[in-house]
Amino acid sequence: MRMGYRGRAVLALVTCLTATPAWANALEGTASLPDYDSVTTSTTPSFEHAAPELAATTCIGPFGSSCGSGLAQPVSVSQWNLADIATPPAAPDLTALPPVALDPQPAAPADIYGPTNSVASGPAASLPPGVSLDGTGHVPREYAQYRGFFKQAGTIETELGILAVYLGAQTIPKLFKDTTSFHFKDEGWFGKDTTTIGMDKLTHAFNTYLIANILHARLHRNTQASQGDAVTAGVLAAGLMAINEISDAIEPDSGYSMQDIAMNVAGATLSVLRNSVPGMKDKFAFKIEIMPNDQIYSHVGKKHYAQQRFMFSLKGAGFEGLQKTPLRFVDLQVGYYATDFLNSDRDKGIEPKRHLFFGLGLNVGELLFGKSNSRFGKAAYSVLDHIQLPYTSLRVDTHGEFGHW
Repeated sequence: MRMGYRGRAVLALVTCLTATPAWANALEGTASLPDYDSVTTSTTPSFEHAAPELAATTCIGPFGSSCGSGLAQPVSVSQWNLADIATPPAAPDLTALPPVALDPQPAAPADIYGPTNSVASGPAASLPPGVSLDGTGHVPREYAQYRGFFKQAGTIETELGILAVYLGAQTIPKLFKDTTSFHFKDEGWFGKDTTTIGMDKLTHAFNTYLIANILHARLHRNTQASQGDAVTAGVLAAGLMAINEISDAIEPDSGYSMQDIAMNVAGATLSVLRNSVPGMKDKFAFKIEIMPNDQIYSHVGKKHYAQQRFMFSLKGAGFEGLQKTPLRFVDLQVGYYATDFLNSDRDKGIEPKRHLFFGLGLNVGELLFGKSNSRFGKAAYSVLDHIQLPYTSLRVDTHGEFGHW
């Protein structure tokens, strides 16, 4: 039974094969099949002549015979229009096509990714669409790469090490003098009975402020402007100064002063505000001026404090209405210094004097480097944003003295 089915299947297959035009063409010898290996492209064959013949019979048997009664006319192979298959279409003339401008990187839609004619760079490049830096150039905390105090502090380990070595080097000479056990001392504030009439306190505030600004500059770069770096810098600066205060705690004539610690915190807080309040860095500066003495510069002792002038400067360059006028080179100043507090002065019975002054100062940084985009120009501007050069200010103080001293 199975052999019968198999025989019928073979017969049906042979019947279908012999019914094809190619089979008939091979038998009649009137035409040859095209060489399909040489054809690269083909078009759809035309059946406009074959259709009538195919419609006249319902089945074509072997050798062109009909499956029904009677004989059917053989189907001519030429009616299939094999020339359309064998002949590839002519290749298009590419030189006649108009030039097309290639754009390997098509512009993104402006409504999704912002203006297409601007390229984001720096910290802003990592922000998602619709999010921008805050008013002080920081990446919002939820998008910041470095979040938290310890992650941010870990990016400036080298800078912290250098500062620790520097502060430690200042302590070494004290170890070769007479020392005592750790103790506290109440040094007072700005009274005339204090050692330096408060000048050492302002020195603590300024030093912490300066260290915090230096650390912030490094953190701002290393953390890709992550928000909170100003607070991290302030905490680190105050911490370093608090550790350094231990060296005073072992000196017989000094001690661990909580007044110094308070001024350290004040200087760090001032740095945090300057670097986190929009516009404050452009408008405000805490500066030191060192007036030359008979030694030009005294790096230690009361003479060192007597050379110093500390001031808060309101910078004309930070106000938009003054940026196109000469007033951008002028700062309003209010400051403090003390005189006649040296041991030699006290021995002569001279009363120490406290000077609160007001005046106008020349913003040398804005004058020389305000428009500079070079690395050196920016560094020089930053230095002059913390130092007032001598003889570049006119002041009047509470003792009626007028001039630059």
